Amino acid sequence: MAPTITPLTGSIGASVEGIRLEEQLDGATFDALRRAFLEHCMLVFRGQHLAPPAHIAFARRWGEPVVTAMLKPLDGYPEIVQVTKIPKEAASTEAWHYDAPFVKVPAKISILSAVTVPHGGDTMWSNQYLAYERLSVGLRKMLDGLRMHFRGARLGRMLGVADSDIPSATHPLVRTHPETGRKALYLAHADNHLGIEGWTLEESRPLLDYLYQHSTAPDNVYRHMWQTGDIVMWDNRCTMHYAVHDYGTQERVLNRVTLHGEVPA
Repeated sequence: MAPTITPLTGSIGASVEGIRLEEQLDGATFDALRRAFLEHCMLVFRGQHLAPPAHIAFARRWGEPVVTAMLKPLDGYPEIVQVTKIPKEAASTEAWHYDAPFVKVPAKISILSAVTVPHGGDTMWSNQYLAYERLSVGLRKMLDGLRMHFRGARLGRMLGVADSDIPSATHPLVRTHPETGRKALYLAHADNHLGIEGWTLEESRPLLDYLYQHSTAPDNVYRHMWQTGDIVMWDNRCTMHYAVHDYGTQERVLNRVTLHGEVPA
């Protein structure tokens, strides 16, 4: 039976029903998922309850797992990082961000499995294709060719990494998706960048602040209310996300697999 794919908003996200991810998906079913993923930028699968081996097996259908710099894998499962509750004041993910733009080759896809869910703790995603396409023609022309210097400062501070050991990388401010050919804004929170290459930070900041705010307007966002057993996967080449920390000291456990990507171009 073909999966049922339903858009979640007018701008980003789709839910998938009618399949079990722990089963070996046939070629036609997987092709349908791939088309939906490229179209909607993120997919939600409710009620899957994937154990780590099945989570890893599903992820490998999409690419090669990789662990983000500065993070440690789950014991016994080197492909998985377990995202657990952290104090709100130290949360590096409570800001709109791409995963690991501060490395030379950022991940292309991330896949989260909900193990323990609090009241609250939603995650939001925004469509960076639309963020770019909604800009004026003149501004798009100016942005094409600019490069941005990313730095993993928020994550580094959360983990207590020495300032000299925090990784950084320079990538296009507008990147082209290698599979769809569409252009997307490639941005970071002000804490996580050192500005536009060849510009001073003072020159960079007003433009980057505007783009950051513009790209996460409410009509460009899907907000996911987690349920135990959810699988959510997103395209890290064209979406930013934001993990809301409104659950105090409640337990929150998500297993994450990220997949090796391409040098942004």
